Amino acid sequence: MKELVQFIEKQVGGLVKNRWYTDTGPILERDLAQRAGIGWIGKNTCLINPKQGSYFLLSEIFLDLALEPDPPFVTDHCGTCTRCIQACPTDCILPNRTLDATRCISYLTIELKDDIPVELRDKIGDWVFGCDICQMVCPWNRFAPEGDPAFGDPSTSLRTPPSLTEELTLTPQAFNQRFKQTPVKRAKRRGYRRNVAVALGNIGDMHALPVLQNALNDEEPMIREHANWAIEQIEKRHQ
Repeated sequence: MKELVQFIEKQVGGLVKNRWYTDTGPILERDLAQRAGIGWIGKNTCLINPKQGSYFLLSEIFLDLALEPDPPFVTDHCGTCTRCIQACPTDCILPNRTLDATRCISYLTIELKDDIPVELRDKIGDWVFGCDICQMVCPWNRFAPEGDPAFGDPSTSLRTPPSLTEELTLTPQAFNQRFKQTPVKRAKRRGYRRNVAVALGNIGDMHALPVLQNALNDEEPMIREHANWAIEQIEKRHQ
């Protein structure tokens, strides 16, 4: 976006007041994108492009220039499909194209800073940061490309799936190192480990019991609470 602003300034022959965002400010990104002709807002509340699906990021630049607007995307291509509504484990996608964020797995594992409601924990499955189920089942993502190679940096430590038992024991230093400059820092270490405990409980592997039992001595009450819940789930499954 910075390079694009520099290009625009070069074209107009002077400085242009600007500010850019990509999920970094209170901007109605999807609504603006629909008005800019990029796609329609689907039943899962994601912006969907007929050629790109919904697997892309939105970014926007505000300028003090009068630009000719593109025509809005006015058609809706969800039709009678309700796959996203039916597939949502927590029933957070409502029939009127709204979403109950307090039940959404992405909210529960990223934004929620307190205990995850007991009645929703078993519905989270093994998701530990966010959720893509409503996009995974969307037929329009059959047309989604591989993605920008910039997101496939082989140097990142996140290319291999983590061992959840090891993740539960991450020290503050190890957490900061592993997730440096990633969105996972948004959940903070306590929230991430809370999510890991719930996932271990839902997976139900007896081999996770020693790590979970050790977590009962954690200094964080929230970790102790969710580790105890996970232990109960595993023991119930193997009774």
